[in-house]
Amino acid sequence: MKSRLLLTALLAATVSTGAAAQGARQDIAELKRTVEQFLQVQAGGLPGQVTVNVGAVDPRINLAACADPQAFFMPGARAWGKTSVGVRCAAPSAWTIYIQASVTVVGDYVASAAPLVQGQPIDANQLTILKGDLTMLPAGIATDISQVVGRSANVSLPPGTPLRLDTLRSKPVVQSGQLVRLVSSGSGFSVSSEARAMGTAGDGQVVQVKTASGQQITGIAKSGGMVEVAF
Repeated sequence: MKSRLLLTALLAATVSTGAAAQGARQDIAELKRTVEQFLQVQAGGLPGQVTVNVGAVDPRINLAACADPQAFFMPGARAWGKTSVGVRCAAPSAWTIYIQASVTVVGDYVASAAPLVQGQPIDANQLTILKGDLTMLPAGIATDISQVVGRSANVSLPPGTPLRLDTLRSKPVVQSGQLVRLVSSGSGFSVSSEARAMGTAGDGQVVQVKTASGQQITGIAKSGGMVEVAF
């Protein structure tokens, strides 16, 4: 009789434990920690002080407990400003949830300290360094004065304007009408000759030149009055 009672008790305990495991819910706090850690890693190389805030998750949500939830980005998403992170589970039950979050990056950026005239080379004295949330500023913002000095604005700008690199022209390394050194290179050879620039270009920009024989050639402007052509 005692053996039968002991066996019955063990069976009851096993069934109870199995039911509890089957009905276990995913801890919402763990989901949020998974998202936060994922975004901290993704934002590790950003230029500034990074702060991650994970949005609220509906406490009524009922997901099966997962031993190893994995965070991921949807195509096009990134650790910048307002974003969305997916968390998926493969076993014991498969599910996916998307959680809203925000990433702020407080760092230095370059702004005009004085009016900038369109087309005029920018001097360091015309610039200032400000601090703010880079995710709230336009894309491609300059973060170092050396990125701006010597370049010129596409339009005139008032003081206090954050400077975007895509709105600044590079400092010309080749001027229209200038005699340049045309370097033609290919597999196992390099030839240098003199040509005249037919346009103005910054370092790395495309420019046309005319050789002494009158031939027009397109190349890449380089510092030191050189234009490179690869074959």
